[in-house]
Amino acid sequence: MQIEFVLNGKLVQMDAACDDSLLTVLRKQGMLSLKQSCDTGSCGICTIWVDEKPILSCATLAVRVQGKRVTTIEGVQAAATEFARFLVAEGAEQCGFCSPGLVMTVLAMQREGSEPSEAVIKHYINGNLCRCSGYAGRIRAIQKYLEAKGSA
Repeated sequence: MQIEFVLNGKLVQMDAACDDSLLTVLRKQGMLSLKQSCDTGSCGICTIWVDEKPILSCATLAVRVQGKRVTTIEGVQAAATEFARFLVAEGAEQCGFCSPGLVMTVLAMQREGSEPSEAVIKHYINGNLCRCSGYAGRIRAIQKYLEAKGSA
């Protein structure tokens, strides 16, 4: 099946099988920041935006993005780099495998103007798992980033 969507600001047309996940299709388009991890929609590592809303690309069929806008971390590099500085400053970055999904979630949170309280942050990132870091540094980094961006 032929699908057409906007990927990081660029119109893309491609063939996709009716059962192809969006994760698979985007990796074929060179979006290698997307990692395949749980394949069950439980870890948040494959988080991207579809029409500005965070979704799990492993649990979304590619055909569902027909005519929509898809954004990966490659499409928000400046903001991602800025947030990454906060992660590093708090010692909250280790292997980086889960970082693209977390970054997309936090940038969506910032865009929505969410309150930077610890409780709100914990609730918002609940679906973004990390096997190597503790969450305290990440929560501090997110809080400081949101405060710096004026989301308070």
